[in-house]
Amino acid sequence: MRLRTITPADRSEVADLIHASVNAWYQLRGMPRIFNGDPSLTTIFHDVYHTITPGCAMIAESETTGRIMGVCFYHPRQTHLGLGIMSVHPNYFRQGIGRALLQAVIDYADANGFPAIRLTQSALNLDSFSLYNTAGFVPRCAYQDMYLPVPNEGLSHSIPGRELVRDARLNDIPSLIALELELSGISREEDYRFCIENPLGFMSMSVLENPQGEIDGFLGSSAHPASNLLGPGVCRTEEAAIALIGRELDRHRGRSPVFLVPVDRPPLVQQMYAWGAKNCELHFCQVRGAFQPFKGINLPTFVLETG
Repeated sequence: MRLRTITPADRSEVADLIHASVNAWYQLRGMPRIFNGDPSLTTIFHDVYHTITPGCAMIAESETTGRIMGVCFYHPRQTHLGLGIMSVHPNYFRQGIGRALLQAVIDYADANGFPAIRLTQSALNLDSFSLYNTAGFVPRCAYQDMYLPVPNEGLSHSIPGRELVRDARLNDIPSLIALELELSGISREEDYRFCIENPLGFMSMSVLENPQGEIDGFLGSSAHPASNLLGPGVCRTEEAAIALIGRELDRHRGRSPVFLVPVDRPPLVQQMYAWGAKNCELHFCQVRGAFQPFKGINLPTFVLETG
């Protein structure tokens, strides 16, 4: 294989690879496919990350056929490097493609002085767990993936603090930076801006502003058919997280968004059960390098998978 940087000409082939790879992995284990429809759905990964930071993906290409064997998106941010989706085409499973891509991203991070690489990794995939663990990544937090069918008329629950939640604005960005730095030790201004400006038409973001005018939490969400997810988000308290999740869920009436909540926050988890949420998977926050334990609640996602 040869490794190179992604180009706009790779968009369709990368989408086809991600579609085939992710669906094959789940179906080989007796689970339903993640992506329905055709591979045009999974152009979301190229389109989102090319819009935010163009060219930040590593391609593994066959020297014989020129076909793309694997892809790994990475996300340079102010405080760390985020490792996004990494996929290998089913034709090339177990040939060392993932290991080569991961090492290339680690080399990039080390050469450019990033103190940490962060990712959100499926607890069901022991192969990828071993790959990251062997490379020095440490599981720092566990999440349960939950989904909740939102009625067509919206959520009927009374949610304390819901009146404090509003749409995020661009002038909130300095407060979002300060909040996430305080609670999680990271900053990703590009992602807040992307969610608020919504250039591709399927993102949103809410903030919870307390009576003193300070922001105590924020949460984004995606309404894309290949990625109907809540996140990214950071909150000071379970109460703030519940109010923000309620607001973002209500944007997705008639759908069943997926969201990740920390397993060690029982009030938050139990409230989601009370609303009717069910578990569908487990994930780990994995970090190679510097890590600040979460002081508040981190609500990660897979688009944007950067923190």
